[in-house]
Amino acid sequence: MKKTRILCVWLTLCFVLFPLTANAASLDRPYNFGFQKSKSGKLASIDYEGFKEILQRHEAIFLGDTSRKELYLTFDNGYENGYTTKILDVLKAKQVPAAFFVTGHYVKDQSELVKRMVNEGHLVGNHTWTHPDMSQISNEKIKDELDKLKQSVVSLTSQKEMKYLRPPKGTFSERSISVCKELGYTHVFWSIAYKDWDVNDQKGSGYAYKKIIDQLHPGAVILLHSISRDNTEALGKIIDSAREQGYVFQSLDSMASRNY
Repeated sequence: MKKTRILCVWLTLCFVLFPLTANAASLDRPYNFGFQKSKSGKLASIDYEGFKEILQRHEAIFLGDTSRKELYLTFDNGYENGYTTKILDVLKAKQVPAAFFVTGHYVKDQSELVKRMVNEGHLVGNHTWTHPDMSQISNEKIKDELDKLKQSVVSLTSQKEMKYLRPPKGTFSERSISVCKELGYTHVFWSIAYKDWDVNDQKGSGYAYKKIIDQLHPGAVILLHSISRDNTEALGKIIDSAREQGYVFQSLDSMASRNY
């Protein structure tokens, strides 16, 4: 009889504790953002990536309003490679708003460029202070990474709030994305991108142009890395061609709705 009671208690604990453990493990499962690219104007998709419901639940951005021919131009600025001034010149000449996701290294090393981004009407987003894997650090460390970057931008520029975040390398977990949301951040992923970050594998402006133009679709969030020579040289032509197709470039702040 005593053994039976012990067994019952043990089974009860298993039923109570195992779901809690399993749930915690699920929240910490790391994801690397990926997507099915657009072809022939069709929408990009994350239907088969395994994290669509997480992004929906936490109101992350992947696509804007797909009923409108709107584009959202975003840049990742981990370090400066000599091209951001030209990028800003093109955006100013074409009157195109953009979002620049910067790291602590970038803010410290390129304070004048960060000021210029804000002064010319662009958004500066949080790409964390030290560019860590967000799925592998504690909640406290996540807060520290984001707060430190935000305060450095606030003290440097006239931008006094920061509400957009791009996790380094697109890596996240449900826990990390939830913590960031509680801190007031919206995750911004992308629906147009290509391998542009390898500075030793640049293939010419024509290559960059085709890679972006071939993926255009309504509501697209475009990810470009500012360290790419190809992106810089192709940017003006990309903007002109997109406009010729009826697209309008918008700020993330004007995004009316999000689709998945």
